[in-house]
Amino acid sequence: MSLGAQIAWDDTVLPFQLDRPDIRGRVARLDQSLDDILSQHSYPRVIEELVAEAAMLTTLIGQAIKLRWKLSLQIRGNGPARLIATDYFAPTKDGAPARIRAYASYDADRLDLQGPGFAQIGHGYFAILIDQGAGTTPYQGITPIAGNSLSDCAQSYFAQSEQLPTRFAMRFAAQGSGWRGGAVMLQHMPKAAPHVSGGGSGDGGLLQAADVVGDGDSAENWSRVNMLLDTVEMPELVGPAVQATDLLVRLFHEEAPRVYDPQPVRFGCTCSEDKVRQSLSIYSAKDIATMTTPEGTVTADCQFCGAHYVMDPAGLGFEGTRDAGNDSTTGQ
Repeated sequence: MSLGAQIAWDDTVLPFQLDRPDIRGRVARLDQSLDDILSQHSYPRVIEELVAEAAMLTTLIGQAIKLRWKLSLQIRGNGPARLIATDYFAPTKDGAPARIRAYASYDADRLDLQGPGFAQIGHGYFAILIDQGAGTTPYQGITPIAGNSLSDCAQSYFAQSEQLPTRFAMRFAAQGSGWRGGAVMLQHMPKAAPHVSGGGSGDGGLLQAADVVGDGDSAENWSRVNMLLDTVEMPELVGPAVQATDLLVRLFHEEAPRVYDPQPVRFGCTCSEDKVRQSLSIYSAKDIATMTTPEGTVTADCQFCGAHYVMDPAGLGFEGTRDAGNDSTTGQ
């Protein structure tokens, strides 16, 4: 694929490789999909920013993994931002878009609306969950909340859990009537990362990219490419005037960049009334009675997309399959 190709880059992830330093990466641009995620709710700005950053991280990481079904991020803390949850669903067929969704749970009374969003999380953990579908065992990797951003947490996760030097550069903002975001992910190829034991240079002894990148040419290449990425500017990351291919040429033209087929991304939720019924099938008739409203119905709301389901309690409980999936719905 030519670096000069004219492609609409909104809601797209572009995989690339820098051949000279043996580093792979992704450029992500989210526009309508990010706006769709945030427009499902009326979050305060500090929470919107956390959800936007988590959604962009999930998009980059999900596309970087040979994923058959779903990758999720869960950020839990003891601060007012109790939970940020995201899902990235792999394309169902060649040429189909990947789907992304996200939501947050927070204590509005405890929020510092003037403070940085990351500080609202407090102490907790950053988790990546990978589910490759039926017949497989889900994977979960966890690292403590550390650094100054969710991107810092993700970098610590890859250094600590995968021992892969990883870097994220990200910008996002509400522009006009909607949100736009852009990001670059860099990752040293696995063969360059040595096994490291013992403590690292990060908060609480967590490993960081510099601890696992190795020495000699690997360390020099990693440092040089990171310095080039440090020169990126907000308009270049978020677009749309600067194409993703032009951005790579501007930043890394001496590193022999090579690009692959771009992946479209859309907002998408997998909730349905059938899945809600499945999730309620584990409850007894007595339990269902406690969930029944004065109007004689059982209701549930999807935290991701806001869909509202109203059901007859007579058809719920101890029925149908018990495999309810992982949709986050709240019965009332």
